[in-house]
Amino acid sequence: MTRRSPLPALASAFATIAVAATLAALPQPAAAEAPAPKPAAGQSGSTPRNGEVDVAGAAIHYQVYGDLKSGRTPLVVLHGAFMSADAMKPLIDPLAATRPVIAVDARGHGRSGGVDGPLSYDRMADDTAAVLDSLGVRQADVLGYSMGGSTAVALAVKHPDRIGKQVILSATSRLDGWYPEVLAGISKLTPEIFAGSPIDTEYKRLSPAPQKFPVLVANIKSLDATPFGWSDAAVRAIPGRTMVIIGDADGVTLDHAIQLFKLRGGGDVAAATQGFLTSAPKARLAILPATSHIGIMGEVPAIAAMVTPFLDDKAPPPPSF
Repeated sequence: MTRRSPLPALASAFATIAVAATLAALPQPAAAEAPAPKPAAGQSGSTPRNGEVDVAGAAIHYQVYGDLKSGRTPLVVLHGAFMSADAMKPLIDPLAATRPVIAVDARGHGRSGGVDGPLSYDRMADDTAAVLDSLGVRQADVLGYSMGGSTAVALAVKHPDRIGKQVILSATSRLDGWYPEVLAGISKLTPEIFAGSPIDTEYKRLSPAPQKFPVLVANIKSLDATPFGWSDAAVRAIPGRTMVIIGDADGVTLDHAIQLFKLRGGGDVAAATQGFLTSAPKARLAILPATSHIGIMGEVPAIAAMVTPFLDDKAPPPPSF
């Protein structure tokens, strides 16, 4: 299926982020529409229950898929900039077939929209921790895409006792993990660029303050112009296992993804020299071929197939020869 960009005027670098959210809100290509596995016992399929929690002046909306009392570790799903939990549903569905999923609308986004204050990854991490508190969830795994992936790192650094495994999908642990050209392009965003696009339409459909879309644009620009990052020591100290996934044509640099993988325990020489793995490694790295920051959201079957055994702590299968 040929993918058509709904915003052809965004030909410059900032399209890497802006169009990613737009395409995620559109119907997924045929490859992403493969039937999801049947829900496991105790799971409720793809129909979520909704709730919200008041945190620091914002009503943070969330969706729960499945039974939080099933005994399976819940997975928190955090979306990218300009998106909502609804836009992550193509990825949520196959993952919710085997575990409870909690999808959060980030501060200022989706049903958590209409927030005037600035965004920060620490603030969004604390919002997510408050959602877990309100649901009585002691510990959860987390998957975050783009902005949500950086929030996932912040969540694991700030609340290490609350977070188990982390899946960092097309995201960075520092601002300079993005190509400078991408950040330069984001600085040129205006609300008018999005007029009539799925991003604009979805914001107006979901937000309690649809007139505040320009505030969100300004907050995203500020977020991506403000240096952030956690020390190597803080990233190394995260207790849970980590999986880093990017495209080979991503807005995230390959060097940064590899560095993050190594900080999380990847690149172990002993494992490399033995020729095969007998147990689940502390860190995993996946670089999807011919895949951009936009295109990675069309690789749902491949991502789900990699993420599920990671979350289940399965060791890599032995060779058949």
